[in-house]
Amino acid sequence: MILFSPLTPIEDLLRNVLDWLHGTAGLPWAWSIVALTVIVRLLLVPLTVRQIHSMQNLQRHAPQMKEIQKKYKADKKKQQEELMKFYRENQINPAASCLPLLAQFPVFIALYFVLREFSKHPPGGDLSWLGHHFVPDITAHANAHWSGYLLLVIYVASQLVSTMLMSSTMEKSQRIMLMVLPVVFVTFLLNFPVGLVIYWVTTNLWTVGQGLITRRLMPKPAVPEKRSSRTAPKEDEAEPVAEEPAEPTPAPKPPSQPRRVKRKKKARR
Repeated sequence: MILFSPLTPIEDLLRNVLDWLHGTAGLPWAWSIVALTVIVRLLLVPLTVRQIHSMQNLQRHAPQMKEIQKKYKADKKKQQEELMKFYRENQINPAASCLPLLAQFPVFIALYFVLREFSKHPPGGDLSWLGHHFVPDITAHANAHWSGYLLLVIYVASQLVSTMLMSSTMEKSQRIMLMVLPVVFVTFLLNFPVGLVIYWVTTNLWTVGQGLITRRLMPKPAVPEKRSSRTAPKEDEAEPVAEEPAEPTPAPKPPSQPRRVKRKKKARR
Protein backbone atom coordinates (compact mmCIF):
# COMPACT_ATOMS: atom_id res chain seq x y z
CA MET A 1 0.00 0.00 0.00
CA ILE A 2 1.42 3.34 -1.02
CA LEU A 3 1.01 5.83 1.81
CA PHE A 4 2.38 8.80 -0.10
CA SER A 5 3.25 9.51 -3.69
CA PRO A 6 4.12 12.65 -5.64
CA LEU A 7 0.49 12.72 -6.82
CA THR A 8 -0.97 12.73 -3.30
CA PRO A 9 -1.27 16.55 -3.10
CA ILE A 10 -3.02 16.58 -6.48
CA GLU A 11 -5.36 13.78 -5.34
CA ASP A 12 -6.27 15.69 -2.18
CA LEU A 13 -6.86 18.86 -4.19
CA LEU A 14 -9.09 17.10 -6.73
CA ARG A 15 -11.07 15.38 -3.97
CA ASN A 16 -11.62 18.70 -2.17
CA VAL A 17 -12.74 20.39 -5.40
CA LEU A 18 -15.15 17.53 -6.20
CA ASP A 19 -16.53 17.65 -2.64
CA TRP A 20 -17.09 21.39 -2.96
CA LEU A 21 -18.74 21.10 -6.38
CA HIS A 22 -21.03 18.35 -5.10
CA GLY A 23 -21.71 19.55 -1.55
CA THR A 24 -21.68 23.33 -1.93
CA ALA A 25 -22.49 23.93 -5.62
CA GLY A 26 -25.03 21.08 -5.60
CA LEU A 27 -23.81 19.30 -8.73
CA PRO A 28 -24.11 15.52 -9.12
CA TRP A 29 -20.81 13.67 -8.91
CA ALA A 30 -20.62 13.11 -12.69
CA TRP A 31 -21.28 16.76 -13.51
CA SER A 32 -18.79 17.70 -10.82
CA ILE A 33 -16.18 15.87 -12.92
CA VAL A 34 -17.25 17.87 -15.99
CA ALA A 35 -16.96 21.12 -14.00
CA LEU A 36 -13.57 19.99 -12.67
CA THR A 37 -12.39 19.43 -16.24
CA VAL A 38 -13.41 22.97 -17.20
CA ILE A 39 -11.54 24.36 -14.17
CA VAL A 40 -8.40 22.42 -15.11
CA ARG A 41 -8.56 23.69 -18.71
CA LEU A 42 -8.99 27.27 -17.50
CA LEU A 43 -5.89 26.89 -15.34
CA LEU A 44 -4.01 25.63 -18.40
CA VAL A 45 -4.89 28.72 -20.47
CA PRO A 46 -1.35 30.22 -20.09
CA LEU A 47 0.14 27.02 -21.51
CA THR A 48 -2.49 27.06 -24.24
CA VAL A 49 -1.55 30.63 -25.21
CA ARG A 50 2.10 29.57 -25.35
CA GLN A 51 1.05 26.61 -27.48
CA ILE A 52 -0.77 28.92 -29.93
CA HIS A 53 2.23 31.26 -30.16
CA SER A 54 4.48 28.28 -30.84
CA MET A 55 2.17 27.12 -33.62
CA GLN A 56 2.16 30.61 -35.14
CA ASN A 57 5.96 30.71 -35.00
CA LEU A 58 6.19 27.30 -36.66
CA GLN A 59 3.72 28.39 -39.32
CA ARG A 60 5.76 31.49 -40.15
CA HIS A 61 8.99 29.50 -40.52
CA ALA A 62 7.45 26.47 -42.22
CA PRO A 63 8.84 27.33 -45.71
CA GLN A 64 12.42 27.62 -44.42
CA MET A 65 12.07 24.37 -42.47
CA LYS A 66 10.81 22.56 -45.55
CA GLU A 67 13.81 23.87 -47.50
CA ILE A 68 16.16 22.45 -44.85
CA GLN A 69 14.36 19.09 -44.94
CA LYS A 70 14.54 19.05 -48.71
CA LYS A 71 18.19 20.06 -48.79
CA TYR A 72 19.31 17.32 -46.36
CA LYS A 73 16.79 14.70 -47.40
CA ALA A 74 19.46 12.05 -47.91
CA ASP A 75 21.20 12.71 -44.57
CA LYS A 76 18.70 12.48 -41.70
CA LYS A 77 21.31 13.16 -39.02
CA LYS A 78 22.47 16.34 -40.73
CA GLN A 79 18.84 17.30 -41.28
CA GLN A 80 18.08 17.05 -37.56
CA GLU A 81 21.21 19.04 -36.68
CA GLU A 82 20.29 21.83 -39.07
CA LEU A 83 16.70 21.88 -37.85
CA MET A 84 17.81 22.13 -34.22
CA LYS A 85 20.17 24.93 -35.17
CA PHE A 86 17.32 26.66 -36.99
CA TYR A 87 15.09 26.27 -33.91
CA ARG A 88 17.72 27.88 -31.68
CA GLU A 89 18.37 30.76 -34.04
CA ASN A 90 14.66 31.57 -34.40
CA GLN A 91 13.69 30.76 -30.77
CA ILE A 92 11.30 27.97 -31.79
CA ASN A 93 10.22 25.36 -29.27
CA PRO A 94 8.45 22.53 -31.13
CA ALA A 95 7.62 20.80 -27.84
CA ALA A 96 5.53 23.77 -26.67
CA SER A 97 2.59 22.48 -28.68
CA CYS A 98 2.46 19.39 -26.42
CA LEU A 99 2.68 21.23 -23.09
CA PRO A 100 -1.09 21.30 -22.32
CA LEU A 101 -1.34 17.58 -23.04
CA LEU A 102 1.65 16.72 -20.84
CA ALA A 103 0.38 18.93 -18.01
CA GLN A 104 -2.91 17.01 -17.91
CA PHE A 105 -1.39 13.57 -17.34
CA PRO A 106 -0.73 14.08 -13.59
CA VAL A 107 -4.32 15.31 -13.19
CA PHE A 108 -5.61 12.34 -15.17
CA ILE A 109 -3.71 9.80 -13.06
CA ALA A 110 -4.63 11.55 -9.78
CA LEU A 111 -8.31 11.55 -10.76
CA TYR A 112 -8.02 7.83 -11.45
CA PHE A 113 -6.93 7.21 -7.86
CA VAL A 114 -9.70 9.47 -6.55
CA LEU A 115 -12.36 7.53 -8.47
CA ARG A 116 -10.83 4.24 -7.40
CA GLU A 117 -11.25 5.41 -3.82
CA PHE A 118 -14.84 6.31 -4.66
CA SER A 119 -15.46 2.71 -5.76
CA LYS A 120 -14.05 1.36 -2.48
CA HIS A 121 -15.84 3.89 -0.27
CA PRO A 122 -18.84 5.20 -2.25
CA PRO A 123 -19.68 8.76 -1.26
CA GLY A 124 -23.22 9.83 -0.63
CA GLY A 125 -25.19 10.98 -3.64
CA ASP A 126 -26.08 9.83 -7.12
CA LEU A 127 -23.16 8.33 -9.07
CA SER A 128 -25.01 8.07 -12.40
CA TRP A 129 -24.66 10.35 -15.42
CA LEU A 130 -27.44 11.29 -17.83
CA GLY A 131 -29.71 8.87 -16.02
CA HIS A 132 -29.22 5.35 -14.71
CA HIS A 133 -29.96 3.89 -18.14
CA PHE A 134 -26.93 5.62 -19.70
CA VAL A 135 -24.16 5.56 -17.08
CA PRO A 136 -25.38 3.82 -13.93
CA ASP A 137 -22.16 4.32 -11.97
CA ILE A 138 -19.20 6.56 -12.85
CA THR A 139 -16.88 4.47 -10.67
CA ALA A 140 -17.57 1.27 -12.68
CA HIS A 141 -15.20 0.16 -15.42
CA ALA A 142 -15.85 1.40 -18.95
CA ASN A 143 -16.30 -2.16 -20.22
CA ALA A 144 -19.02 -2.92 -17.66
CA HIS A 145 -21.82 -1.23 -19.63
CA TRP A 146 -22.63 -0.44 -23.27
CA SER A 147 -22.48 3.29 -22.51
CA GLY A 148 -18.81 2.89 -21.61
CA TYR A 149 -18.02 1.65 -25.12
CA LEU A 150 -19.98 4.53 -26.61
CA LEU A 151 -18.00 7.01 -24.53
CA LEU A 152 -14.76 5.39 -25.71
CA VAL A 153 -15.83 5.84 -29.35
CA ILE A 154 -16.59 9.50 -28.62
CA TYR A 155 -13.21 9.78 -26.89
CA VAL A 156 -11.28 8.41 -29.90
CA ALA A 157 -13.24 10.56 -32.40
CA SER A 158 -12.82 13.75 -30.36
CA GLN A 159 -9.13 13.01 -29.79
CA LEU A 160 -8.50 12.55 -33.51
CA VAL A 161 -10.37 15.75 -34.38
CA SER A 162 -8.52 17.77 -31.73
CA THR A 163 -5.20 16.37 -32.97
CA MET A 164 -5.99 17.31 -36.56
CA LEU A 165 -6.88 20.85 -35.50
CA MET A 166 -3.90 21.44 -33.20
CA SER A 167 -1.10 19.61 -35.02
CA SER A 168 -1.22 21.18 -38.47
CA THR A 169 2.27 22.65 -38.03
CA MET A 170 3.86 19.63 -36.34
CA GLU A 171 6.30 17.34 -38.01
CA LYS A 172 4.84 14.30 -39.72
CA SER A 173 6.25 11.85 -37.17
CA GLN A 174 4.79 13.79 -34.24
CA ARG A 175 1.40 14.05 -35.96
CA ILE A 176 1.30 10.30 -36.63
CA MET A 177 2.23 9.56 -33.02
CA LEU A 178 -0.60 11.75 -31.71
CA MET A 179 -3.06 10.15 -34.13
CA VAL A 180 -2.12 6.62 -33.06
CA LEU A 181 -1.97 7.42 -29.33
CA PRO A 182 -5.76 7.50 -28.64
CA VAL A 183 -6.30 4.20 -30.44
CA VAL A 184 -3.60 2.55 -28.31
CA PHE A 185 -4.76 4.30 -25.15
CA VAL A 186 -8.34 3.05 -25.50
CA THR A 187 -7.19 -0.49 -24.58
CA PHE A 188 -6.17 0.86 -21.16
CA LEU A 189 -9.32 2.94 -20.72
CA LEU A 190 -11.46 -0.20 -20.92
CA ASN A 191 -10.48 -1.00 -17.32
CA PHE A 192 -10.65 2.60 -16.12
CA PRO A 193 -13.63 4.15 -14.31
CA VAL A 194 -16.27 5.72 -16.56
CA GLY A 195 -15.81 9.03 -14.71
CA LEU A 196 -12.26 9.17 -16.03
CA VAL A 197 -13.52 8.68 -19.59
CA ILE A 198 -16.01 11.52 -19.00
CA TYR A 199 -13.11 13.73 -17.92
CA TRP A 200 -11.09 12.93 -21.04
CA VAL A 201 -14.05 13.30 -23.43
CA THR A 202 -14.83 16.70 -21.88
CA THR A 203 -11.25 17.92 -22.25
CA ASN A 204 -11.17 16.69 -25.87
CA LEU A 205 -14.36 18.58 -26.69
CA TRP A 206 -12.80 21.67 -25.08
CA THR A 207 -9.73 21.20 -27.29
CA VAL A 208 -11.88 20.87 -30.41
CA GLY A 209 -13.66 24.15 -29.63
CA GLN A 210 -10.31 25.78 -28.87
CA GLY A 211 -8.90 24.51 -32.17
CA LEU A 212 -11.81 25.93 -34.16
CA ILE A 213 -11.34 29.34 -32.52
CA THR A 214 -7.59 29.18 -33.07
CA ARG A 215 -8.02 28.42 -36.77
CA ARG A 216 -10.07 31.60 -37.09
CA LEU A 217 -7.55 33.70 -35.20
CA MET A 218 -4.58 32.26 -37.12
CA PRO A 219 -4.80 33.17 -40.81
CA LYS A 220 -3.35 30.62 -43.15
CA PRO A 221 -0.21 31.67 -45.00
CA ALA A 222 -0.84 32.78 -48.54
CA VAL A 223 -0.24 30.00 -51.01
CA PRO A 224 1.41 31.14 -54.24
CA GLU A 225 -0.89 30.87 -57.21
CA LYS A 226 -0.09 28.09 -59.61
CA ARG A 227 0.35 29.26 -63.17
CA SER A 228 0.65 27.57 -66.46
CA SER A 229 2.45 28.83 -69.48
CA ARG A 230 -0.91 29.93 -70.89
CA THR A 231 -1.93 32.00 -67.86
CA ALA A 232 -1.88 35.66 -68.73
CA PRO A 233 0.12 37.76 -66.27
CA LYS A 234 -1.69 40.30 -64.14
CA GLU A 235 -1.46 43.98 -64.99
CA ASP A 236 0.66 44.81 -61.97
CA GLU A 237 2.93 41.81 -62.59
CA ALA A 238 3.28 42.22 -66.33
CA GLU A 239 6.84 42.60 -67.41
CA PRO A 240 7.60 45.89 -69.09
CA VAL A 241 8.00 45.54 -72.80
CA ALA A 242 11.35 46.75 -73.96
CA GLU A 243 10.97 49.49 -76.53
CA GLU A 244 12.77 48.90 -79.75
CA PRO A 245 15.49 51.43 -80.23
CA ALA A 246 14.58 54.04 -82.77
CA GLU A 247 16.53 54.06 -85.93
CA PRO A 248 19.27 56.66 -85.73
CA THR A 249 18.51 59.81 -87.66
CA PRO A 250 21.03 60.17 -90.44
CA ALA A 251 23.33 63.08 -89.92
CA PRO A 252 22.71 65.93 -92.37
CA LYS A 253 25.08 65.87 -95.25
CA PRO A 254 27.38 68.86 -95.51
CA PRO A 255 26.39 71.25 -98.30
CA SER A 256 28.02 70.26 -101.49
CA GLN A 257 30.54 72.67 -102.93
CA PRO A 258 29.66 74.15 -106.35
CA ARG A 259 31.46 72.31 -109.02
CA ARG A 260 34.09 74.34 -110.72
CA VAL A 261 33.92 74.20 -114.44
CA LYS A 262 37.18 74.66 -116.18
CA ARG A 263 36.83 76.89 -119.15
CA LYS A 264 38.97 76.35 -122.09
CA LYS A 265 41.22 79.21 -122.83
CA LYS A 266 40.70 80.75 -126.19
CA ALA A 267 43.67 80.50 -128.42
CA ARG A 268 45.33 83.83 -129.32
CA ARG A 269 45.47 84.77 -132.84
